[in-house]
Amino acid sequence: MKSTTVLCLGMLVVCASLPTQAKPKPGKLVKAWETDSTLRTPESVLFDPSENVLYVSNIDGKSDELDGSGFISKVSPDGKITNLRWTSGLNAPKGMGLHKDRLYVTDLYRLVAINTATGQAEKTWDAVPQQGAFLNDVTIDKAGTVYVSDNRNNKIYRLKDDKWEVWMEGEQLNGPNGLLVVGTDKLLIGSGKLGALQAVDINTKAITKLADGMAATDGIEPEGKKNYFVSDWNGQVFHVTADGNKQQVLDTRTDKINSADIAYINKRKLLIVPTFFKNKLVAYKWQ
Repeated sequence: MKSTTVLCLGMLVVCASLPTQAKPKPGKLVKAWETDSTLRTPESVLFDPSENVLYVSNIDGKSDELDGSGFISKVSPDGKITNLRWTSGLNAPKGMGLHKDRLYVTDLYRLVAINTATGQAEKTWDAVPQQGAFLNDVTIDKAGTVYVSDNRNNKIYRLKDDKWEVWMEGEQLNGPNGLLVVGTDKLLIGSGKLGALQAVDINTKAITKLADGMAATDGIEPEGKKNYFVSDWNGQVFHVTADGNKQQVLDTRTDKINSADIAYINKRKLLIVPTFFKNKLVAYKWQ
């Protein structure tokens, strides 16, 4: 251990410097399982802890086409496809959110509420205007307020107390894709045009950039209380800490494997990645 000699007010004081605190060891992802390839362009995956099941949205066609071929699958947390076409007839379904007995799914130009007991659509809300809308991700707070991104038109919709409205819009959103509501006053946004994770104050709508350099940001999932996983659709996943430091923890770009809207099962420390054109989910253990 080094020591430092300090002369202060005529007194000679020998101070032992404290050793430099080591930085925490970076985490890593280790492949745990993958499904078979019977999924069809899986875009988003969502874990339902009450049913211990993963919901998977399958585009099954072009991502912006009203073809009615999209569907939702059910997959077990160990990678078995238990119901390939649990509900069908959707249009390029993407982001999903759960509240009570409803699964909210974006359906290109509308938000669809599906009864989780029956798999039947109960209600829909349309973007304004419908033409050109590209609704993408969904996040829901504990009170049931739903936020939906339209990343082609720089809009965020809100469904609160059954009122559907454009809650925020403008170029400052920079192509909002992934959404995650945190507590009662913060909304995280993956801004695809910036490759950035941004935070919006729900009360003031002030925007703060947390981290950037992540290309086509897609899914956002909490890891711990204040850390997050952020996916880049091109095939990367980043771990972002509360103070904005980011670490690349997955890169499948050379294998041309995408990483779309991810899910994280905290109790299992399991990150699930939809591979889009590869038609399967791949799960990784966070270590």
